[in-house]
Amino acid sequence: QVQLVESGGGLVQAGGSLRLSCAASGLTFRTTDMAWYRQAPGKERLFVARISWSGSRTTYADSVKDRFFISRDNVQNRVYLQVNSLKPEDTATYYCNAVVAGIFKWGQGTQVTVSS
Repeated sequence: QVQLVESGGGLVQAGGSLRLSCAASGLTFRTTDMAWYRQAPGKERLFVARISWSGSRTTYADSVKDRFFISRDNVQNRVYLQVNSLKPEDTATYYCNAVVAGIFKWGQGTQVTVSS
């Protein structure tokens, strides 16, 4: 059974930083691309960043480029999202994502709230 457990969210002032973490189990992590999405209240869930299984390729939403950085540890089975220069519009629940056998798997999310 795939389990994705996010942590690291919190309340931060605009301009601040956080490091989000996702612990993965129940999948062959080292061969699975991983991603982060976010969902603000009343809005759809949106793509934030993706990292290839080897870590050699990363993709970002335009809204977070040069501020957010995705990385992974294939020994610890973890994927990270370093979020910098946070803005109030970054406030959302952040979800870790893996696609396993064509099925999107999600964690429970971690809340990031940015105050102005």
